[in-house]
Amino acid sequence: METIKTFTVSMYTENNIGLLNRISAIFQRRHINIESIAASESEIEDVFRITMVVHITETAMKKIIGQIERQIEVIKAYYHTDEETIFMESAMFKMRSDLLFEERQIQNIIKESNARIVTVNRAFFVLEKSGRRSEIALMYRELKPYGIMQFVRSGRIAVTKSEMPISSLLGEIAGQKEVAFQQ
Repeated sequence: METIKTFTVSMYTENNIGLLNRISAIFQRRHINIESIAASESEIEDVFRITMVVHITETAMKKIIGQIERQIEVIKAYYHTDEETIFMESAMFKMRSDLLFEERQIQNIIKESNARIVTVNRAFFVLEKSGRRSEIALMYRELKPYGIMQFVRSGRIAVTKSEMPISSLLGEIAGQKEVAFQQ
């Protein structure tokens, strides 16, 4: 029996309305939970990157990549294991300001976790922590007894350890389109 692994899926796409909905429906139809989603511009002008994290078998992942790439707006989709990527998440914690000055342990937590104070005012302060999900979860557990007013965590962002040939692939596609246009 094939084992379930964590995969980071990177999709290079056009930025069209409804695409993310159609892609998530591919996972939904197979009853696969998407652990996180992040979408942004990519290193290529007018090309966007969607990054998702899922826990499935590699066989299922290959089938899903094929379905994702059949979407007209998807230029190319890749999947990688945690060992093949450099990844992180970011989180923000909103806490009462008096804790920052009255609770020495809060200052120790900030220092030991390499968190950053984003803003401080009379009512609250905001911390930002970037890193692995386990590091953010540890900081959450340490701060929780002091009363977290608000908490938010981003989806995973990742780059591969090896080169991804997306730039050269897009160059080839652009060249093919130009040739087809001239004919």
